[in-house]
Amino acid sequence: MAQTNVNIRLDEETKKAFDAFCNEIGISVSAAFNIFAKTVVREQRIPFDISTRTPNADTIAAMNEYYEMKAHPEKYKRYPDFKSAVKDVLENA
Repeated sequence: MAQTNVNIRLDEETKKAFDAFCNEIGISVSAAFNIFAKTVVREQRIPFDISTRTPNADTIAAMNEYYEMKAHPEKYKRYPDFKSAVKDVLENA
């Protein structure tokens, strides 16, 4: 099959980060874009979600807190049920 060139523009920081990622997983930038293009053609869709719904700062903070709690559960109180948690909060308010 004949080959053709495609030129794309990326900001320098994104290109460097993408190069580093590709090197880390052992493929070329060209191979990565070929995988992307072939997946788009095969599936007839962009192979990941594209959304304008960006979490706000409060949501991001809550997500980070969740990940911290999940990573270090020994640092946090646990309750057998919701009623016990509410009782503790009210007693220590």
